[in-house]
Order: sequence, then C-alpha cells, then structure tokens
Amino acid sequence: MSSKDMSKDVLNTIKKKTGKNVSEKDIQKLASGVKPSTIQSEKQLRQLIKQVSDMVNIPVSENTVNEIISAVQKSGVNPNSMESLMKLMMNK
Repeated sequence: MSSKDMSKDVLNTIKKKTGKNVSEKDIQKLASGVKPSTIQSEKQLRQLIKQVSDMVNIPVSENTVNEIISAVQKSGVNPNSMESLMKLMMNK
C-alpha cells in the first residue's frame, strides 16, 4: 500500500468513525511527534490519545483510554512500523 493510499484511508476512516473532517496536514503534524518509544510508554500513549481526541473534538473516557492502551500493548505491533499500527487502529 502506498503512503498516499494509506493517508487517504486514514482520513476516510477518521471521517467515517467520527463524522469529523481532519486534514492530512493535521495528521502529519501529530504523527511527526510519534516515535517507537511512544508506543511503548503508557504515559506517552495517553498523551497521544488525548491529542487525537482533542483534534477531532470527541472526548474519550478513562475506560476507553485504558482499553486502547491495553490493545496496543497486547497487539505485538512493531513500534517501528507505523503502517501496521495504523492498520490495527483502522480495524477497531
């Protein structure tokens, strides 16, 4: 899957699941701060979830945050592969 196709799929998934339009530039800005260590740190994952929640203006309960963190940690996703992480999130 090309990077362009992945970007389009991510934007379409966000719109479909949230009803919100998010620009590719917004996603790129957020993604530029994500590093492999972000996926491995619960504190950093919480911060990332909050940033995404704020971007689409949809609150996320503490219970949902905990479920997301648990799913990411249990998934065995290679933190160096953002494509596999995005596929995991798009299927939720």
